[in-house]
Amino acid sequence: MSNHQEPATVATRERREGDGSPIVVVDDVHHSFGSGPQAVHALRGVSFEVRRGELTALRGRSGSGKTTLLNLVGGLDTPTGGRISLDGTDLASLDEPGLLALRRDRIGFVFQSFGLIPVLTAAENVGVPMRLRRVPAKVREERARTLLALVGLADHAEQRPGELSGGQQQRVAVARALANDPDLIIADEPTGQLDSETGRSVMELLRAVVRSESVTVLVATHDPNLIELADRVVELRDGRIVGSGS
Repeated sequence: MSNHQEPATVATRERREGDGSPIVVVDDVHHSFGSGPQAVHALRGVSFEVRRGELTALRGRSGSGKTTLLNLVGGLDTPTGGRISLDGTDLASLDEPGLLALRRDRIGFVFQSFGLIPVLTAAENVGVPMRLRRVPAKVREERARTLLALVGLADHAEQRPGELSGGQQQRVAVARALANDPDLIIADEPTGQLDSETGRSVMELLRAVVRSESVTVLVATHDPNLIELADRVVELRDGRIVGSGS
């Protein structure tokens, strides 16, 4: 019997459509780097929720704690104190294999630096997460092309990152984040290396993905022009929440 896992079906997506319930709960989270008098306190008692089927923007200047918080929500790091849960699962209850499976199967990541593999084509880059789940080649290739069409790059499937513009590379990264049909996409300053017009188009794409794919998006940005596209905004300053609302 094959042990591969295929991406979730449309029916699965319909079951997780936004209903106002929280999919991410961050409860009194603290995080420090170092210890003693020299410790740097990146997060100081942060609490908020990300609602299912919404695009939540995490706003704050550089050094406010945005990236640290995203890393904690994504299971890439462990908080010094407090609790984080994803769809009812306390991340602290998972061992390293469990966290690895969580990141592979339920969370998609989009980075400021795109993070594409230079020697692979756009379609092959999108297929990487599915390879990790041992999805059959035919299914993988079909889904990669479907996702590239979704992000407006159907005609660029065979091009490598170096042959694409910055905006196109980030669109490939969004398609890759959707490959395993995750519950949550985490995007850390996804427009940081793009001009304002291209950056807005990427944010509009993420907004459209929330609706078309019934996925939840948590995006960190300091660009005030992009905040208006979010359903909800959480503002961080010096490691604390100073504002939250729709």
